[in-house]
Amino acid sequence: MNRELTSPFQPFTIGLTSLDLKASPQGERFVSKDGKEEATRAALAMIREAYERSPFNRLLGFRLDHVEAGKGEISFIAKPELIGNFHEGILHGGVISAVIDTAGGLAACASALAGIKDLRPEEAAHKMARMGTIDLRVDYLRPGKGTEFRCVGTVVRKGRKLAVTRMELFNQDDNLIAVGTAAYLVG
Repeated sequence: MNRELTSPFQPFTIGLTSLDLKASPQGERFVSKDGKEEATRAALAMIREAYERSPFNRLLGFRLDHVEAGKGEISFIAKPELIGNFHEGILHGGVISAVIDTAGGLAACASALAGIKDLRPEEAAHKMARMGTIDLRVDYLRPGKGTEFRCVGTVVRKGRKLAVTRMELFNQDDNLIAVGTAAYLVG
């Protein structure tokens, strides 16, 4: 039997050219470890808008809590659709992997865009569209039990083309649920 799969889905892009900078968080800036400002509030607003407008991130309920050059933090609340083991109320492993990948990608993206001065929205959108995960490893340390989760991604090393990140997922009791490492194409 040969069944043809069809989908009503039509690919689309998330444009950042209509960015309203007045709506971005006041006072947030990318800051390097030595305290030197590396990019403007506009760059942070562009990254925030792209992540918040992502249909996938919205579907899973991911909230971008913090972003700076080389670091990103995402949180979400457990809901029935995210549970893999419904007898024990444990998160699905795919959800854990997705949040780990998203936090690592956020950190890598922020690291890549942080050093670009006078970054225009269309340039940021073009650069972000070319970034992507090329390797991801997730270590599940304990069952994903909890009601609220927080994932922190940190860039370990960034070059011209690749960024390597480390991510940690915690529940509301600060129990470490899973860790991940990943490599992202950033240039």
